[in-house]
Amino acid sequence: MEASIEIGLEDFVAVGGDLAPETILGAYRLGIFPWPPDERTLLWARPRRRAILEQRHLHVSRSLAKARRRTPLHFSLDEAFPAVIDACAAAPRPGQDGTWITPAMRAAYVELHRLGIAHSAEAWRDGELVGGVYGVDVDGAFSAESMFRREPDASKLALLHLLEHLAARGLDWIDVQVMSPHLARLGAREIPRAAFERRLAATRARGLVLFPETPPAR
Repeated sequence: MEASIEIGLEDFVAVGGDLAPETILGAYRLGIFPWPPDERTLLWARPRRRAILEQRHLHVSRSLAKARRRTPLHFSLDEAFPAVIDACAAAPRPGQDGTWITPAMRAAYVELHRLGIAHSAEAWRDGELVGGVYGVDVDGAFSAESMFRREPDASKLALLHLLEHLAARGLDWIDVQVMSPHLARLGAREIPRAAFERRLAATRARGLVLFPETPPAR
């Protein structure tokens, strides 16, 4: 997920290329992800310190646990992927000008969703989308990209719904890319690049099936 803190030039490994599905998925398999600073430049990030969120270290605060028990929201998976990525692109980001979800990035990830590679979790109130998160299924590992909320706790509750689903499929951690205060409060921690890449390879080797093989039509 995008950070509220900056990362250094040493965390980027390439400039340029394309956003074809095979290019993006090939990059994720190596622990690399696209992070364009604007619509004209495409950078590829491989952070020296990688943020991950493990089920066993997940911190659900008392207030969030209470909100979860009492929420009137309805949760779903892959029911509104384009709307989720659009809302993430429009969400204000403290300390950031604009969004890295450029039109080209949006088109690329919507195509990944059509191919059954990118997925979303949604939070709804009375039929209105009020929160969500999306990311990429990397051969049975999951990399979360971005989240949004239109009312308190909606994005966190959508993330918890996603984590429950992934845990039921056998996955006990997700990649959240770069640390932020928000992720730290949920229990995310940083590990060195090499340790992350070993974990990613080991998880991919398990061959987990995280989502139905045939994605919903959109």
